[in-house]
Amino acid sequence: MRTIMRRALTPLAVLLLAACGGDNEAEGEAAGPAAPSSRTLAATLEGESGYGALGRAAANAGLGDVLEGVGPYTLFAPADTAFSAPGAPADLTTEARRAEGAALLRAHIVPGALTRADIDAALERDADGNVQLRTVANTLLTLSRDGGTVVVTSESGARGRLTGEERLASNGVLQPVDGLLVGPAQGAAPAA
Repeated sequence: MRTIMRRALTPLAVLLLAACGGDNEAEGEAAGPAAPSSRTLAATLEGESGYGALGRAAANAGLGDVLEGVGPYTLFAPADTAFSAPGAPADLTTEARRAEGAALLRAHIVPGALTRADIDAALERDADGNVQLRTVANTLLTLSRDGGTVVVTSESGARGRLTGEERLASNGVLQPVDGLLVGPAQGAAPAA
């Protein structure tokens, strides 16, 4: 239990340590990551090509307000191609699939704004090379490395790799992943 708690809190500790850092510019180092956009996660998701399925699922599920809210959140955002892969859920924009879309989205969101630098630092600091994050769906995502790639694995075993460029938003970070991080049990609609 302590190991899980330590792993879940590692990214938070990384963020706190980064906030306490000294003036690196005086030492000749770079000023740090780019400033966040003035756009929210919802606007960033809407404005990026290749994330239409996720954006439509968020809107249908009523989670657009969450992604417009204060945050901060990290959204592990599956691209449209992940929604067309075998075994992916059907169209999540219908009334009948609203709960399924909400469950899928919550399984891809973690509290806090985690940049790639934060993720890399947390993985470097962990002796096992694995970091666990609790989603807003109260499930765990495990981050690990496969060569030079960061892999995100859900409790159900669903996996995705961090791909593309992260997008810093005013209320968090959009981290592109190449797969859905839910298995059939997590993404399934409740029985009627």
